[in-house]
Amino acid sequence: MSKKKSSSKKNKAKGTGPELPVGRLDITRSGMGFVIIEGLEQDILVKPNDFNTALHGDKVKVQVMRSSGRGGGRLQGMITDVMERKQQSFLGKIELSKSFAFFIPETDKPMPDIYIPLDKLHGAENGARAVVKIVEWSNNKKPVGEVMEVLKEEAANDTAMKEILLENGFPLSFPEDVLEETARIPETLDAKEIAQRRDMREVLTFTIDPMDAKDFDDALSIQSVKGGYEIGVHIADVSYYVEPDTELDKEAYLRATSVYLPDRVNPMLPEKISNELCSLRPHEDKFTFSAVFLINARGDVKESWLGRTVTHSDHRFTYEEVQEIIENEDGLYKEEILLLNKFAQRMRKQRFKKGAINFSSQEVRFKLDENRKPIGIMIKESKEAHQLIEEFMLLANRTVAEFISKIEVNKKPLPFPYRVHDQPDEEKLTPFAAFARKFGHTFQTKSPEQIAASFNQLLQDVQGKPEQHVLEQLGIRTMAKAVYTTKNIGHYGLGFEHYAHFTSPIRRYPDVLVHRVLQQVLDEQYLPDKKMEEKCKHCSERERAAMDSERASNKYKQVEYLMNFLGDEFDGVISGVSSFGFWVETVEHKCEGLVSITSLSEYDDFRHVESDYMLAGRRSGRTFRMGDKVRIRVVAANLEKRQLDYEWVIATAIREETGEARAKKAAGKKAVGNKKQGKKK
Repeated sequence: MSKKKSSSKKNKAKGTGPELPVGRLDITRSGMGFVIIEGLEQDILVKPNDFNTALHGDKVKVQVMRSSGRGGGRLQGMITDVMERKQQSFLGKIELSKSFAFFIPETDKPMPDIYIPLDKLHGAENGARAVVKIVEWSNNKKPVGEVMEVLKEEAANDTAMKEILLENGFPLSFPEDVLEETARIPETLDAKEIAQRRDMREVLTFTIDPMDAKDFDDALSIQSVKGGYEIGVHIADVSYYVEPDTELDKEAYLRATSVYLPDRVNPMLPEKISNELCSLRPHEDKFTFSAVFLINARGDVKESWLGRTVTHSDHRFTYEEVQEIIENEDGLYKEEILLLNKFAQRMRKQRFKKGAINFSSQEVRFKLDENRKPIGIMIKESKEAHQLIEEFMLLANRTVAEFISKIEVNKKPLPFPYRVHDQPDEEKLTPFAAFARKFGHTFQTKSPEQIAASFNQLLQDVQGKPEQHVLEQLGIRTMAKAVYTTKNIGHYGLGFEHYAHFTSPIRRYPDVLVHRVLQQVLDEQYLPDKKMEEKCKHCSERERAAMDSERASNKYKQVEYLMNFLGDEFDGVISGVSSFGFWVETVEHKCEGLVSITSLSEYDDFRHVESDYMLAGRRSGRTFRMGDKVRIRVVAANLEKRQLDYEWVIATAIREETGEARAKKAAGKKAVGNKKQGKKK
């Protein structure tokens, strides 16, 4: 974003030097701001007049002015500079006058209206809902914006998805200079470049992807060689096309990831890169970055080779097609598929033996109509076809990380974006282990190896039992979050000492960084990136924002779907408990809603037992514990808040019975009264 700076004198007075702390601005609904700084126990209070063009979620530099209140009190400060915008585009309404226009953002966090010059309206009329981007903002003045898109009134669900992306800081379109730069990239492969690469176009190669995939960023190749089989993991060579410090690279870094919503993909790279130049489409020669392995007949990896290649995909498989070949042992390239699957299953077994944790995951997929409205919900499960691809991608990722970890420059490790996962936090693990014991599951916590073994044993023991879902979910919550960092502490969940993301550069920026560092090492031209840790942190933050977007959009679609079933009953499992009620996830379509404690009040007075993750009735002895199966009725669906409200069916029945009894009693009293009045007459 372009942004006019205040005068150098003013900046100097504020002291915008590198010594000033940097944090995230959190603005409350009342308009007060708090800068949250990592490692600082106390947030810094900032009054609205001292925001200096900063908005909610922005990364800012702050100068501490004083402590507010007596006896020290809260630290108070002034924002001196905006380092990074969380959000650049906003959704709202246009208000038009004769000589100018204003845009009023629709946001629950206070922010100023945006001034729009008439030549930047791009067809937006008075009262229109639009997406506007801030293009200029000087301190003490209104921000200046430009209309990026005028929204159609009828597509409420389309607007909701765009709003989710914007709220999380993801642009909806690519800037013109990025698209122009992309358009100039040649579509034919350069002959000189082909000559410098390992040519693997004659080796049988295929992709395996979801049925609705549009970009194919990985492929497998296989051929018999002396000593066993040569298996190649081939990844789209995005770093060949996306060069450092170009406009295309800057935009990819800003986004850092593609975002996958139920009805669309918000890509990290323009379509020409992701769906054309770098997509490993069948029957096309492509530039790839590869990890090639010599694997013996038993499935042991004997040798590995890393480098740039040119490949040619012979066939595009879907997961469903490969699964059918595995199950029926018949179909196109059946021998190769079955052999790859045999090796993958062996690698998988060894991985869990060495301490990887076998958390199963169920993914919700929506069946949409032509207006992108959900008409069905499917639960996608991981089968052997998915595991085949997963194991070979893990092998490639681990091999690259191991290779780079051995490199030192001036006796220091080469800065590299490792993908790490820390060991579980003992504070979170202790209550979980105590809770698991209540279901009869022992849990050893003395060492990381014992923890992993206990998790795997527990996950195996709970298969098909009522407590399976709750223990899996709570177990995942006890785990640390995987992040990108130059500090190589290993990946606990996968059981790897060295791990990095190498296999998805079309949709993840860290993979692009991995490719660049790997090529430098292969060329023996080391250029240590001093900003690598900063880049890792940014990519981790953007990954979390993408996950938040995906969760919010899934929730919206679930609410949109269940609006058609108000009053209907479903079987569910209690997925969370709090002092104000419990959440239930429907078994059929994994839609979560709240049963409020007030809706249970006519049945009993319930109290929250936090240590047991349950509500307990004071009179009845009835309990609602995480993992319990219950029958619920859908009573409300709020799209704006993305919330579902359920009622416990038995409580509803009791209420109805009580209501009927009261009605009969009231009717009886009325009849008696009428009779008495009749006698008096």
